[in-house]
Amino acid sequence: MRKAIFPGSFDPITLGHYDIIKRSIPLFDEIVVAIGINAEKKYMFSLEDRKRFIEEAFADEPTISVVTYEGLTIDLCKKLKANFILRGLRNPADFEFEKAIAHTNRRLSKIETVFLLTASKTSYISSSIVRDVIRNGGEYQMLVPDSVVIKK
Repeated sequence: MRKAIFPGSFDPITLGHYDIIKRSIPLFDEIVVAIGINAEKKYMFSLEDRKRFIEEAFADEPTISVVTYEGLTIDLCKKLKANFILRGLRNPADFEFEKAIAHTNRRLSKIETVFLLTASKTSYISSSIVRDVIRNGGEYQMLVPDSVVIKK
């Protein structure tokens, strides 16, 4: 069985994340979207909201599940018996950063990292850009799945 972990903070999930997940469905039997918890990081959205946004976005996809975790992604992979880590690449800087992590993960385990390039129409979107648009009262809806709703 081909099982992949797609790790991230998803603060919030963007259309870029959504695109990567949707396009990876034919590649894997199961995809676990794994929301990492970093106690030192300040999030805009609660863990519960981030999880709900993703679950609602993929409610009709039986092969996709959502978990939260702390610690190393490779430890989560071992715990869930996943043999792949899925990552999206927007630009060369993403590649360089992700390549170093992938090499480290491969050195520490037998888990392979699979990279998908983001679609050109979403390659400019990042969670930090979305948060900035939200903070400043901009129209964020075109950058995120419909499940991401800001409560006022």
